[in-house]
Amino acid sequence: MLHFPVVIVGGGQAGLSISYCLTQQGIEHIIFEKNQVAHAWRSQRWDSFCLVTPNWQCQLPGYPYPGTDPHGFMHRDEIVQYVEDYAKLFQPNLKEGVAVSAVRHNRLSRQFDIATSAGDYTADQIVVATGGYHRPNVPRLAERLPATVQQLHSSNYKSPASLPSGAVLVVGTGQSGCQIAEDLHLAGRQVHLCVGSAPRSPRRYRGKDVVAWLDQMGYYDLPIDEHPQKDAVRAKTNHYLTGRGGGREIDLRQFALEGMRLYGRLQSIQNHELTLQDNLRQHLNQADAVAEKIKRTIDDYIDKAGIEAPAEPPYVPVWQPEAVPLQLDIQAAGIRSVIWSTGYHTDYSWIDVPIFDGRGYPGHQRGVTAVEGLYFLGLPWLYTWGSARFSGIGRDAAYLAEQIVLRAGPHRAGHEFSEAALGS
Repeated sequence: MLHFPVVIVGGGQAGLSISYCLTQQGIEHIIFEKNQVAHAWRSQRWDSFCLVTPNWQCQLPGYPYPGTDPHGFMHRDEIVQYVEDYAKLFQPNLKEGVAVSAVRHNRLSRQFDIATSAGDYTADQIVVATGGYHRPNVPRLAERLPATVQQLHSSNYKSPASLPSGAVLVVGTGQSGCQIAEDLHLAGRQVHLCVGSAPRSPRRYRGKDVVAWLDQMGYYDLPIDEHPQKDAVRAKTNHYLTGRGGGREIDLRQFALEGMRLYGRLQSIQNHELTLQDNLRQHLNQADAVAEKIKRTIDDYIDKAGIEAPAEPPYVPVWQPEAVPLQLDIQAAGIRSVIWSTGYHTDYSWIDVPIFDGRGYPGHQRGVTAVEGLYFLGLPWLYTWGSARFSGIGRDAAYLAEQIVLRAGPHRAGHEFSEAALGS
């Protein structure tokens, strides 16, 4: 059985970031990645996907954005290349195509037993860097749709051309749902959109990108224990906007003016008839209110700091829902495909260590769990807003690397057979 001082599970940007930091500290380790580097970016994003945060926020440890368009938004293939180039930069001890099926804590040896598809390992410390989006969440009511309707989760959507001809129903208006609805709408497809309670954000305001304002205001440095919503913010849906076309807002009301059909939340399905909740107006108003609140926060900052910035008129809704249908016959509407943009479930069932709460979320303080030597990295709001993003993963990785070094003590070179393990 091979032993490593540290095992990292997951070879995405989180796993690579902690690997870089440990390499800088001289801590021997190995990364197990069940697919390949940048798998989620490559395989679970659609063809026109791009970041919603500007390229200058891509700040992996030792590898800030290297391109020539810092205020642009990287497309999917560019993101994949960025992550792959990062791995090439320091060539970590990375084993692709190796899945970890079980992790247990041996209290006697104070080590971790790790079962993988390439054999069994032990480790003094382990970093779980698999993120928080593991299993696509498709509600059971999807089973009630006719077999003639193609269904897929947003993670499997690729392009308008990949769907059957006819209208498309998109369920859910988080970032993915709104961006996919836009992708289909711009391609000329008839889109029916079930609108949820996700908030929206302005893209640019008073002369620059809202992300730049929030960064200048220190919002991205705010730790979760100082956030007004505390731990509850981890469950909040991301604001919808897009980096497409150089970056712009997504205003569902404008889409409605252009022919997109908007409805309230999906309530039930009976054969080919959908029942919808009467909350479209409420959800649109709530989304607008959040966007306007962000603007007022920026206004306050500009005023207090005495910054000269061009004024902008308040937002005026361009469309109001009137007599929104509460029933939708998908056959009569010509709907031949449904995209479920309904998020993900976490799945840590392979970790047999008593650190999880009733929802399956790991208990931790800034990624450090109550079981000595077990850490998590890359979760949304692990510590700050950027913890699951290119912008903040470096800070979290550096912090965990410090904790790992402190626990490793003076024996940082690993065990005597580690060199052989590195060549395995």
